[in-house]
Amino acid sequence: MPIIAYYRASTDKQGRSGLGLDAQREALRTYAEKAGPLLAEYCEIESGRRNDRPELEKALAHARRSKATLVVAKLDRLARSVAFTSTLMDSGADFVACDNPHANRFTIHILAAVAEHEAMLISERTKVALAAAKRRGTLLGSARPGHWHGREEIRVAATHKAAEVAGRLSHEAAQGAYTDLLPIVAGLRAIGMTFRAIAAHLTAMGHTTRRGCAWNGSQVLRVIRDATANSPA
Repeated sequence: MPIIAYYRASTDKQGRSGLGLDAQREALRTYAEKAGPLLAEYCEIESGRRNDRPELEKALAHARRSKATLVVAKLDRLARSVAFTSTLMDSGADFVACDNPHANRFTIHILAAVAEHEAMLISERTKVALAAAKRRGTLLGSARPGHWHGREEIRVAATHKAAEVAGRLSHEAAQGAYTDLLPIVAGLRAIGMTFRAIAAHLTAMGHTTRRGCAWNGSQVLRVIRDATANSPA
């Protein structure tokens, strides 16, 4: 029985360190020695609670195409979601978990439900612990003293990048917000109306800016300028 191996680590740190992955590989290779040839291996760095996993999709496609069995070290490496496990079972590819190779469909659903419940409990305990730490005044994450020591350039670069992304998203949101008004503004401008007059006209029609304010000439000019800058040449 040919085998397609699928490994998953929950974080980038685990993936880089091999934490958890080495044990998964060992379990898969031990299983393959008894069950059949190992055709390919796929590895994903992704939370088990997320359903969009491209490496898993590749592994499933490979398994279906090669009439192979998708094998994981433990069932929770596939998913901690009953709905997602059901989707996998309906994908047309056989799969086996090394920790329970003889499990049937009913058993797998039960194990998936248990894994999903455990994940929920872990998440709730983490949220409660973090909230309690904040109430005690504990600084968390990047706010911790000394967190950026020796890495100040990373913090500055991240701040600049975040500001750049926020600015772009804000600009795109503004463009989308005024799409329906552009023909009106362009038509009024074409007949010679000033920016201030156009602003007064839009306000009289009951239109506001996306922040809920009355229009003014500067806002009209900005909308026209943005539309012109982003129109195809």
